[in-house]
This record gives sequence, C-alpha cells and structure tokens, in this order.
Amino acid sequence: MSSSSSSSSSSSLNNTAMLLFLAFAGLPVLGNLHMLGVLPHQNLDRLAKKYGPIMSLRLGLVPAVVVSSPEMAELFLKTHDINFASRPKVQASEYISYGTKGMAFTPYGSYWRNIRKLCTVHLLSNSKIESFKSMRGEEVRIVVDSIRVAAESVETVDLTEKVGSLVEDLTYRMVLGVKDDKFNLKPVIQECLRIAGAFNLADYVPYIGALDLQVWLIFSYLLLCYYCNYYTALMEY
Repeated sequence: MSSSSSSSSSSSLNNTAMLLFLAFAGLPVLGNLHMLGVLPHQNLDRLAKKYGPIMSLRLGLVPAVVVSSPEMAELFLKTHDINFASRPKVQASEYISYGTKGMAFTPYGSYWRNIRKLCTVHLLSNSKIESFKSMRGEEVRIVVDSIRVAAESVETVDLTEKVGSLVEDLTYRMVLGVKDDKFNLKPVIQECLRIAGAFNLADYVPYIGALDLQVWLIFSYLLLCYYCNYYTALMEY
C-alpha cells in the first residue's frame, strides 16, 4: 500500500512537472518573453493564479523566478536575500554606470559593500544630512511659496516639475554650494532613467548586443559622453 501510494504520488508529481515544463518551455531564443505582453504585471498575475505563487520563466536566455505571494516574497527578499541581492546585468549599465561600477548596478560583493560604506559615511550620515537641514528647509519654502502664489492666481501646478526642480536645486547646492544654470542635471537624469528602464532585447539575448538593433548602444554612448563633459566641467568649477 505504501509503495503504491508513493508510486502514485511520484507519478502525479512528474505529471505536474511535465505540465509546467510544457507550459513554460517557451519559444526558441525568446523563451517566455512573448507571454509578458504589454502589461506584464497582469499577465504574470494570471499565470500565478493558474500555476501557483512561484514560477520559473525564461526571458530570452535569462532564467527568472516569479514570486507572487507574501510568503514566497519573504523567502527571496529576507531569508535568502543575499543570494538574490544582485541586479540583472543590463547593457546600458556598461555605459551609464562606467562598466557597471555604480552602486545601483554593480553585483553584490566586497566592492558593493565598500562603495555603500563610503556613501553611508560621507554622504548619508546623520551629521552630513543634518548639516544641510537649513538649506533643505529654504528650498522647500521656495517651492511652497511658488505653489501658494499659483493657487492664489488659480493656476495649474505641475507637481512633477516642481519636485524635480527641487531635487535638482538641492543637488546643486549640496555638491557645488550654489545653484548654477550652466549645470543642467535634470535632462541627464531623465535620459539615464529612460535608457536604464527601457526594454532592450540585448539584455535577454546578449549575443545580439553588438548589433544594436534598437539603437540603445548609441544613446548610451552619447549619454556617456555627456556625463564625461559634465563631470569634467564640475571638477573644474
């Protein structure tokens, strides 16, 4: 009876595994990318309802695990956090992060821990943040005053633009001590975020990266040139 039960259970498990394999085998080269569609979060939710809270997909040539329950998320983000701490390598980071050297893109390891420590001690320490308290208050008051004036005049206020300008002005004053119009950081940040967040087929099928089918390499290289000129001017300021 025990042997029969075990055999039945094993057979059931193998059948389930085979169904999952057949469902997620994917297309040659592209894998399961076509299953994500225009709204990946909705399509992944539908797949999770059918196959469970943890799934294995192949995005191009990149293996991926999709979790969709608090319990599974805790396993990945807390219990086994270090094993999944690194970001996937993206083509754009080779340019906009100087060979994946920035803290946002570099793999978890001793180098990442060192640059995080430098940022924590020299940029984000309580004493450093406290030293900019009056400056932050001054810049926030300027923004609030401009919103109040616009409200009194019944004018439309673009909060995205206001907050973006606030962050930009704070950055200038923290780095340079003053605001200088010749250092226009906002379009650089916007372009960086656009390139880093864009869908790039080369991130999932790396061997076609050199072909630059979506022209992201050119955009990334131009942004790198802008970065170099910007930092050179900043150091000479």
